[in-house]
Amino acid sequence: MSDSDVRTVGDAKTDFDWPFVRLILVMVLGGMMAFLDATIVNVGVDTLRGEFGTGLETVQWVATGYLLAVAAVTPVTGWAIDRFGGKRMWLIGLVAFVIGSVLCSLAWSATSLIVFRVLQGFGGGLLEPIMLALLVRAAGPPRIGKLMGVLGAVTVGPVLGPLLGGVILANLDWHWLFLINVPLGVGAIVLAWLYLPADEPAHEGMQRVDVRGIALLCPGSAALMYGLSQAGERGFGAVPVLAAIGVGVALLAGYLVHALRTTGTPLIDPRLFSRWAYTASALGMTVLGVILFSLLFLIPLYYQEVRDLGLLSVGLLLAPLGAGALIGNPVAGKLGARFGARVMAPIGGLLNALTALVFVHADTTTPVAWLVFWTFAAGFGVGCIGAPTMGSLYRTVDGPMVPRATSATMVLNQLGAAFGIAIVALVLQRQLASNTPAVAYGGTFWCLFAAATLVVVAGFLLPGPEKKA
Repeated sequence: MSDSDVRTVGDAKTDFDWPFVRLILVMVLGGMMAFLDATIVNVGVDTLRGEFGTGLETVQWVATGYLLAVAAVTPVTGWAIDRFGGKRMWLIGLVAFVIGSVLCSLAWSATSLIVFRVLQGFGGGLLEPIMLALLVRAAGPPRIGKLMGVLGAVTVGPVLGPLLGGVILANLDWHWLFLINVPLGVGAIVLAWLYLPADEPAHEGMQRVDVRGIALLCPGSAALMYGLSQAGERGFGAVPVLAAIGVGVALLAGYLVHALRTTGTPLIDPRLFSRWAYTASALGMTVLGVILFSLLFLIPLYYQEVRDLGLLSVGLLLAPLGAGALIGNPVAGKLGARFGARVMAPIGGLLNALTALVFVHADTTTPVAWLVFWTFAAGFGVGCIGAPTMGSLYRTVDGPMVPRATSATMVLNQLGAAFGIAIVALVLQRQLASNTPAVAYGGTFWCLFAAATLVVVAGFLLPGPEKKA
């Protein structure tokens, strides 16, 4: 493919000075909370079910409600940054997240907890895309690759969430699943108030509210997320699943028509995808969502049901996935600037494909140390995919379009995660109906192998190394 639509990098300074490092630290503190809370309650489902005396079908909404709120608010963040300024929206997101966390800890019933988790999700849904948009703007093209590697510390949040949740529930009561956010959130608010540079709305012409776009895109994203999240449990043929996916697709199709016809600036401009390099990078981030959340879903269940391990042990055995990503992101971010996502992403896909094959052939006698090694390799592979792909994506858009490009990418990444979990959950259910747990999980890991193979193939369509001006 041609790299003509990827911006070149001149001889500008690529080092991080202290003001920029401080900005990263301030924003990562807030962004990490949102990542952790996406999965921290997953290990506490049984605890919450016993606490509130309700069924699993109700308690699962503690996690699902949060994710749907994130899906609903993410599309609007690009417009909100342009309309109100990044610092103001960042503080609003932090305050909403902290208030939601306090209310969650005070919940008196499953219903109240679900409502408060939705509020928390509205705040969390603002944090990740705003963090990326503001840091990319501050970095500039020469430092984007290195920045994406550093931000790998935030992307391990979903991996560390179950581990942290297991540690909390082993030593404290369930309230601390949410109270842990309060001191971190207050600190993030104070630091952002002091050190986050003030910014003004970007463009006068972009400040008009796209009411029709909000009415179509936000509920459309949430409906599609809901349908995919329920498909793993009920199957894609269930009426509620078909209805939710149908409504989501119809609303998103309506938004596409609206965005192409409007004379104003849409929430997310579909014309971004006319740039092949951007489309390839966005596709890579979508499949990365499939891979990462499939790993987060399958590996803990494998250790619980096939190896009969407890929650704390499972969390510790999942930690190598986060460690691998934590190491892989900065390494891949640095190498990605030299070799390009076209080289690094296939390497990451290959590592995940090999990990999937190891679990495909694993049984109850397979040494856990061998599985831990390949879990670490999978995390390193996730870093090889994520940092270079995000870096190449931001090289394809101009500065004013960064917030909306970020929103589009985050929506696709979340939909990829939901789709991945839906597929592996559905395949796992059917495998368990006719096989032993070891055989069933081995068969389900072929789904991860297929997704990783897709990354290997699609990775060659990504941009090459940065061009010197």
